[in-house]
Amino acid sequence: MATKRQVFYSFHFDNDVNRVQLIRNIGILDGNNPVTANEWEEVKRKGDSAIEKWIDDNMKYRSCVIVLIGEQTANRKWVKHEILKAWNEKKGLLGIFIHNINCMRNGKGKKGANPFDFISMSDGSKMSKHVMCYDPNYTDAYNDIAAKIDSWIEQAIKSRK
Repeated sequence: MATKRQVFYSFHFDNDVNRVQLIRNIGILDGNNPVTANEWEEVKRKGDSAIEKWIDDNMKYRSCVIVLIGEQTANRKWVKHEILKAWNEKKGLLGIFIHNINCMRNGKGKKGANPFDFISMSDGSKMSKHVMCYDPNYTDAYNDIAAKIDSWIEQAIKSRK
């Protein structure tokens, strides 16, 4: 296994927090501490500038941003903001589809759109041409992610250098 990396998880909180918590529990990464629903509501109540500050504070010192892609992730304003921030700061950046991770509230979900398909680069290409998105084995997505996530992170960081 590679050196433990400091990562930032970008995801749609309301829909995917349970799936994301399972991925955090894999235990091979030093991810940002999960925000509770109450803490996130408090930040949101303070407005966009507070959300942006929270993102800045929590993304600082992270070497990689992992976009955990659920059914509605590609539509989220703050996910797009986090993607652009990671790209502009030359952080490692990757996506992982998490619809096949079993959520204790909702079971498995529908595969969402690739959020990198909706971001255009200065040369007119889509960001998805430059950022890898992984779709884990549908029969055992959790263990597939656990086995491969460290190499995915290292490749994302290497590709940005």
